[in-house]
Amino acid sequence: MSKQDYYELLGVSRDASDRDIKKAYRRLAMKYHPDRNPDDEASELKFKEISEAYEVLSDAQKKAAYDQYGHAGLGGQGGMGGGFEGGFSDIFGDVFGDMFGGGGGRGRGRSNVRRGADLRYNLDLSLEEAVRGCEKTLKVPTYVSCETCDGSGAKKGTTAKTCGTCGGVGQVRMQQGFFAVQQTCPTCHGEGKVISDPCNVCHGQGRTQKTKTLEVKIPAGVDTGDRIRLSGEGEAGAHGGPSGDLYVQVNVQDHAIFERDGANLYCEVPISFVDAALGGELNVPTLDGQVKLKIPAETQTGKMFRLRGKGVKPVRGGALGDLMVRAVVETPVSLTSRQKELLEEFRDSTEEHQKHGPKKHGFFDSVKKFFEDMT
Repeated sequence: MSKQDYYELLGVSRDASDRDIKKAYRRLAMKYHPDRNPDDEASELKFKEISEAYEVLSDAQKKAAYDQYGHAGLGGQGGMGGGFEGGFSDIFGDVFGDMFGGGGGRGRGRSNVRRGADLRYNLDLSLEEAVRGCEKTLKVPTYVSCETCDGSGAKKGTTAKTCGTCGGVGQVRMQQGFFAVQQTCPTCHGEGKVISDPCNVCHGQGRTQKTKTLEVKIPAGVDTGDRIRLSGEGEAGAHGGPSGDLYVQVNVQDHAIFERDGANLYCEVPISFVDAALGGELNVPTLDGQVKLKIPAETQTGKMFRLRGKGVKPVRGGALGDLMVRAVVETPVSLTSRQKELLEEFRDSTEEHQKHGPKKHGFFDSVKKFFEDMT
């Protein structure tokens, strides 16, 4: 039996924030918790399912693997029989504390070390750059670890002290009848530690704003929507925590001549009606230069010609694509009087013979039959 989507289990969208995910889990956990639904196997199963979903979606690495590969990307980490049961009390305790007596985090100090946020950089590329690959210099405004205090937030030679109000937990408990509600500590604002003598540079944050310059190698064959992950190049973590990642989002700009569809390229080439009728040769543009294309006689608008191997090599491997050339018969304009006379003579010479315009005569014969059938 296939597993239900974790986002659907929690009732959140795929772009939901960590706060929204935690809020949704807390609401559902209160509804289905076994203490509130004794001897109800269905509620107990539902509770385990939403707890499993929260375990994955609240962990940045597991969430990234799940978003990319689904349940298969977890490798047994998020399953009911994998590594889930051992971490259940921690998950539930982090969200609810001792509310239901589970107490996974009861009595433990809360670490104020946090991983930095992931960043996204939208990178515009020309079609040529995307097909051939290139190197780009990115200037990314971000937070970096404070060099003065080494990310601690405290002035050099001093350290942060454990909060006396919450005892380093970061939260305080308030008893409200049956429930014991935990709230963020008003003294340390959830950090668990208090910096009495903050760093003069970062003012106790442990990180400062800076524009980083990065050299990024773009592989050949990328397309719009592809992401390149630069590990550890995101925002610096708070209080010495690990840095997040930088995701470079590729956007290939429209090209004046070519359109891309996967590994294939498409373009339109105008041909004169004389070449279309008699045949000829045309110079067709490709990303590697011009090539000659032989146009057979009696070519009509819309006829497709395939130039094999003139497309794109996919970034994830596979056969080299083709260039698809669509012929567009161009109607002559700005004619001289003599040219008009010649065309009128040409029209008169072909008007009597259906073989010169089979589509035209076939169309009007169909129209005539249509109206005859209506009467």
